[in-house]
Amino acid sequence: MPVSVLLVDDEPLVRAGLRAVLEAQPDLSVCGEAADGAAVIPLVRELRPDVIAMDVRMPLLDGIEATRAVLRTVRDPPKILVVTTFENDEYVYEALRAGADGFLLKRARPAEIVHAVRLVAEGESLLFPAAVRQLAGEHGRHRGNAEARAALDRAALTGREAEVLRLMTRGLSNAEIADRLVVGTETVKSHVSAVLGKLGARDRTQAVIVAYESGFVAPG
Repeated sequence: MPVSVLLVDDEPLVRAGLRAVLEAQPDLSVCGEAADGAAVIPLVRELRPDVIAMDVRMPLLDGIEATRAVLRTVRDPPKILVVTTFENDEYVYEALRAGADGFLLKRARPAEIVHAVRLVAEGESLLFPAAVRQLAGEHGRHRGNAEARAALDRAALTGREAEVLRLMTRGLSNAEIADRLVVGTETVKSHVSAVLGKLGARDRTQAVIVAYESGFVAPG
């Protein structure tokens, strides 16, 4: 089945452009559209998209609050890809901290848009790791570091789990981590699952944010 995407943006031209790019791919489809974050919850419940491509700035309910609402109220929520004009935007970082799985620039080339949706849907690699590292360096140092350190301390990661987390922050996929550690992919999946569970993280992006904000790895 194709990966289904819900488009949420207050600019009709942006939605039309994303729709044209995504529906040109046989493994991707657009299941619906919304012009504001306030309309997301009922559409998600009705359409059950795999991914939401969500504008970060909208007039009634922005992408940050809409992300929080989806994750708080929807059972088995979809992946959330924040769509933004500026990559080094505090709004983007707050959306990632709120639970978004990655972000996409509105000026991205069609191939980058397709790659981002596929990668977020698969959930086995970090989208734009260098950009996430930069965002953490510029905005993360002033955000809940004590909370992140406490989460890391409670996690009590094993040596191998800590190694896997470091490789996750560099954006390596499960297969790439397996190659680096000379273990099977299923073993890596098990370690990643353990890391997420111990950190209380929804996905790799949230785990990586904890890694940066806690000082486990240094941004830059």
